[in-house]
Parts: sequence; structure tokens; C-alpha cells
Amino acid sequence: MTEHPDEAAVEAAHEPHDPAPGERAAVDRVRAEADGMGHHQAEAALEAAREEGADPAVVAEWERIEEHLAAHRGPYAPAADPFLQGLLTARTQHGTG
Repeated sequence: MTEHPDEAAVEAAHEPHDPAPGERAAVDRVRAEADGMGHHQAEAALEAAREEGADPAVVAEWERIEEHLAAHRGPYAPAADPFLQGLLTARTQHGTG
């Protein structure tokens, strides 16, 4: 049986913070994988990440994308994700892009 990620760690990953080494790349991979997915596909990917015991940052990003798609009609598109676009703008303005 696979261990689920610690819920407290997943919640912490949702909070604003400086990404741990490798965290940004892992979250970027989630976004790339989610590109074009509908809500049900993202929901299945979230459950799979939980079952696999994926890194809390990965689970948190799947949760965020799944919630975004629950309120958004159509497939996930990073260019149309207001959270992601705000994050990218902030990184550019702060030179951490």
C-alpha cells in the first residue's frame, strides 16, 4: 500500500513560500502535464498523485489546478491560469523568473 502525502505538508505547499530545490521544476512538470486536460482528467491525476505518495508540492499543484478547472469551463491552459500568470509576472518583476 502506498503512503499518502502528509496533508499538513500539502497544505503548507499551498502557502506562499520560496520553493525548495526541485520544487519549481516538479510543479512546472505538473502544469505541462495538465495542459489541455479537462476537470475529470485533472481530478484523476490528483488522485493518482495522492495514491503514489507524490511530493506535497505536486499534490498541492494538482489540487489547485483541479479546483481551477472545477470553476472554469474548458481545458486547462497555463496561459489562461490567473494564478500562474500572476506568479510569472511577480517572478519577472523580482528577477527570479
